[in-house]
Amino acid sequence: MDLLSNYEISRTADFIRSRSFTRVALQFPDDLLRDSTKVARALRSELGRRVRLFVMADTAYGSCCVDEVGAAHVDAECVIHYGHACMSPTTTLPAFFVFGKATIDVDDCVQSLHHCLSTNNRPILVLLGLEYLHALQDIKAAMSPRLQCTGSGLMVTYAEVTSTIINPSEDCDRRKGFFLGGLTWSIPTGHKMEEYLLFWIGDEDSAFANMILTLNSCEIVRYDAKRSQLLKDFSHPKKILRRRYYLVEKAKDANIVGILVGTLGVAGFLDLIKQMKDLIEGTGKKSYTLIMGRPNSAKLANFPECDVFVYVSCAQTALLDSKDFLAPVITPYEAVLAFSRAKEWTGEYMLDFCGLDIPAFGSVNHTEEARFSFIRGAYIEDVQPTGNGGQRIEETLALAESTEKALSSSNQLTDSILFKGTARSGAEFFAARSFQGLSLQPENPSPPSLLIGRSGRAAGYADENQQGRYSS
Repeated sequence: MDLLSNYEISRTADFIRSRSFTRVALQFPDDLLRDSTKVARALRSELGRRVRLFVMADTAYGSCCVDEVGAAHVDAECVIHYGHACMSPTTTLPAFFVFGKATIDVDDCVQSLHHCLSTNNRPILVLLGLEYLHALQDIKAAMSPRLQCTGSGLMVTYAEVTSTIINPSEDCDRRKGFFLGGLTWSIPTGHKMEEYLLFWIGDEDSAFANMILTLNSCEIVRYDAKRSQLLKDFSHPKKILRRRYYLVEKAKDANIVGILVGTLGVAGFLDLIKQMKDLIEGTGKKSYTLIMGRPNSAKLANFPECDVFVYVSCAQTALLDSKDFLAPVITPYEAVLAFSRAKEWTGEYMLDFCGLDIPAFGSVNHTEEARFSFIRGAYIEDVQPTGNGGQRIEETLALAESTEKALSSSNQLTDSILFKGTARSGAEFFAARSFQGLSLQPENPSPPSLLIGRSGRAAGYADENQQGRYSS
């Protein structure tokens, strides 16, 4: 497929001209960056010199999200997003999406879809990766006569993308019907999603993982368009859900929670962070908000006081494999399950924080009853939240005073506080550490003298001889 058609040069140019944009950011993922100069050159030939184009790559967070921060650095008026996208609502800039056109054998795909329809006595919902959206109308047209010939009364519902343009909004858009990863669909009144067979067209990527976890009560088949194969065995979502439930139970025992900011552009992320803070504070726990770009084990190891991290990001980057991390990383939905006793695990799962029902501050029902911890294997009593602002201020001052005493005499701390998970704040955890920085030798009344460090290269410092021994 030629470049002009694959990257929809004419349609993109019409969008830019229709809104009179003069500064446009072109966002490419790493796998499409090789075509960025060709695409920019083709757009410039369509738009002329009046429009300035800026190519963006190496996004601070997931490449599926619109990088509004990077676009703001060049004062862009809109973002043209290429490749795989999560279609999350933006905050400040309008976005135009170009998904690309992956190769697919329409006849073979329709034959596989018809086979599923004839061998399963249930309706079918067709979902697909956005890179195969260009073939949806051909699949519909080829499938229509087969449905008429079957005459079984079973129906096929197709998920679609209502628009490839997203305008900025302050709040998450609560859409009617169903919405998942940019795809929207609706089912007849009286029908339930559990009754449908899900027919996914595309790769086993983050969009597919989002679908199988969110719609885990449905039977799922996947059509691999690259290999023209129909795959049916997807038992690993249940293993993933069991793993996530284990992380929820670990989060319940946490005292210090780190809120990781995984997006700076998805609409509503600031409100969600505030709600997470209120939810954590309402359970008597301490929270810290951290912004560090894409999290990894090395970055999170700098915050050993945190017992668990809550990752605020788009739905398709929300799941982090935290097996190699010092502390588990959970999603906002899992945080609601962990920190609100009114919520219970029912098997339902949600990765998109838009529309997430978070208990308001002060509305969480706390009891004096001890809670059984499946991790520790015993009953424990959670710290009760404070009743009003005055009490919170008093407790904050009391914590500051006790922390100051702990820092001045850390040897008086009990061994129990050295155990990870018992500290109530970062300062208290720091006070229990054996290493608290370089000592200034307060017992010496005179200021400590400065020491001259070594100079030279690692291959041979100035105070070393050729044999690697210190010179006399």
